[in-house]
Formats: sequence, C-alpha cells, structure tokens
Amino acid sequence: MKTPPAPPTVLTIAGSDSGGSAGLQADLRALFACGVHGLSAVTAVTVQNTLGVREYTEIAPDTVAAQITTVAADIGVSAAKTGMLASAEIIAAVCRGCDDADIGKHSATPLVVDPVAASMHGKPLLRDDALQALCRDLIPRATLVTPNLDEVLLLTGIEVTGPASQREAGKALLDLGAQWALVKGGHLRDGSTECLDLLVGPGVELPLRGPRYDTEHTHGGGDAMASAIAASLARGRPMTAAAATGKSFVCRSVAAAYPLGAGVGPVSPFWQLPDTPFDDGSAGSYDDT
Repeated sequence: MKTPPAPPTVLTIAGSDSGGSAGLQADLRALFACGVHGLSAVTAVTVQNTLGVREYTEIAPDTVAAQITTVAADIGVSAAKTGMLASAEIIAAVCRGCDDADIGKHSATPLVVDPVAASMHGKPLLRDDALQALCRDLIPRATLVTPNLDEVLLLTGIEVTGPASQREAGKALLDLGAQWALVKGGHLRDGSTECLDLLVGPGVELPLRGPRYDTEHTHGGGDAMASAIAASLARGRPMTAAAATGKSFVCRSVAAAYPLGAGVGPVSPFWQLPDTPFDDGSAGSYDDT
C-alpha cells in the first residue's frame, strides 16, 4: 500500500470549550473538514456549555510557548491561528513561541489572529491588561486579523454602523500593524438579508457577501471562519482567495447549524458529509486546492 503524503498543517492556539462548540474544538473540526492536519496549543480550559462560560483556568505561559515550539520543531507548521488568549502573559508567550517557530507576517508561515475578547454570551475571555498587549505585540505580527464588530470597537474605538465605518475600521486595524484585516459584519443589525464582511489589505478592499440566516445557532462561527482561512493559506492560496473560501465555508456551516442543549448550538461543517441530515445533495465536497 502506498503511503499518502502528509497534508498541510495548521496550528490553533486557543482555549478549550468543554461544550465542544467553539474554541479549540471548533477549530480542529473546521481544519479537519478543510483537509488539513490540526495541531494545537491550549491556552486555557473553559467550563462552559450552550448556556455560557462559567469559569476558566489559564495554562502556564511557558507551557503555551513550549507547545508551539515543540510541534513546530518536529512536525512543522504551514499556518497558525489564535483564539482565546486570556492574559498579557499568555500573549507574550504566544509572541515568543511564534517568533521562535518563525510564524507571522514577516515569515513564510502566516498567522491569523482572531482577537477573542468575550464569549457570545458576554463573559469576558480577555483580561483588562491583555488588550494593550494584543494591540501592541500580537496584531503587528498578524498576517490577518479577524475581529467581529464588538472586537473592532475594543481594538480601534470605531463603532461600525455600515460599509463606510467598516472600511474605516479595516484601515485602523492595518494601522495597528496587521498586514490584512477582515472586519466581519455578522453583528450588524441593519435589517439587511445580507451579511457583509470586508477584507482590507495592501491596495485591496474586497467585500465578501453572504446570506444572513434566521438562526440563533451560531456558536463557533468566528472560529470556523478563521480556521478555514488559515487552512486555505496553508495550501498556499493568496489572501483574497483564502478569505473568500473562509466566507463560503462559514456560510454553509451556519446553514447546517443545529440545536444543542438548552442554549445556543454550533455552526457545523457536517454539510460536507454525505448521507447525513445536513446533506441536501447540492453541497458536494469541499475542495480548496
């Protein structure tokens, strides 16, 4: 039997969700669905379910950095993404680990920063002292930063109310040092049936449009989108194509979202699997070659 070649690898640096809907678990699920091998560096362990986050415990910063450098030294990293980072000390450890592993916008290994600041239920997941470290130290290392509108307000002070302020926010994120910025419009409630994201980068402003689905089950949507983009970048695709791929992936995953527990259910990549309740016969397989 001929041994197949190893797929590209994507390292997720994020917190663990005991409910399995967001965080590390959502990242690995999306990475698998996108056909790459997921690696992980755990930053925190949360106690949560579909009703919210009750508490969390941070992983020792040196352990976070060691996870990054250990897998990079042996396996190699084609791309990386961050999620919940919790504290300034962990952010510093992530920066140190990424520098040691040659990950970030100044290297051949892209870094997608999803600046997770709070759970979807409003529980803070980023300590007050960490916001400055995120802006000062991590975002300048980012190939792409992917905030939602609440995170945009925290990072830039700009309240996005429409396309003009969305464009302003994207440019402000570039001023923080990111190479590219994706300002997600999922939280914009303007009565539109469309969900508009905006990719801003060197000489580029690319609107990414998709349907707005009537569902409350959107847990892990940001994680899934950032992971799908990282997977596409790991395959060597340019940023514009990778962002469009991530948008398509998360739109289909929201359409396949399902109820879970007594609260908010997860977005789901199960639309890719044949012979499931999520397969309507039209999606086909996910091909990001």
